[in-house]
Amino acid sequence: MGKTLGIILIVLGIVLLIWTGFTYTQKEKVIDAGPIQVSADKEKSVNWPPYVGGIVLIAGVVVFVSSKRK
Repeated sequence: MGKTLGIILIVLGIVLLIWTGFTYTQKEKVIDAGPIQVSADKEKSVNWPPYVGGIVLIAGVVVFVSSKRK
């Protein structure tokens, strides 16, 4: 179980280092006056700092190495 968790954390850490965020588009109603509706597309982004990927990667290596010792 520990080896599997370690490998998953290592892969996730590498992905987080390479891919630092994503954007998505959300429709928002600007005016809603009876039969007249006006909507606008708003682009929103989700970002995380690159050091998060490094921390997850190091945690995965630690879990993987400590599970080999048992």
